[in-house]
Amino acid sequence: MKVTYLARGTETYGDFGLYRWDFSPEPSGPGPHFHRGLSESFFVLDGNIRLYSGDRWVDASAGDFLHVPPGGMHGFRNESGEPASMLLLFAPGAPREEYFETLLKLRNGSLEITDSERDAFSIRHDNWD
Repeated sequence: MKVTYLARGTETYGDFGLYRWDFSPEPSGPGPHFHRGLSESFFVLDGNIRLYSGDRWVDASAGDFLHVPPGGMHGFRNESGEPASMLLLFAPGAPREEYFETLLKLRNGSLEITDSERDAFSIRHDNWD
């Protein structure tokens, strides 16, 4: 997984944050969750990604789009066995960089946290499941 910061919230006066999410071929991505204070939109650039649209998983490919309002349950996964990429747009532009960097450290094993630390991390970043 690789996340590229295209437009941070600090660069857009807090209006939005735009990120490119590149999946490796290995299965990855978060399960169903929601954000209380921000919307999230997905635009698939390459490959095949499964998006959770609030009540079911749907297969998405290049050109597909999904918008999730605040409080909307959603998730995304690459289960195709091939690389894939998409754009993520958060509005307002909440700082997501520390969140993404911590996820990468947890995934690659360079950071371990307790369940209570994980809960606090999720709350701090407006991630609820």
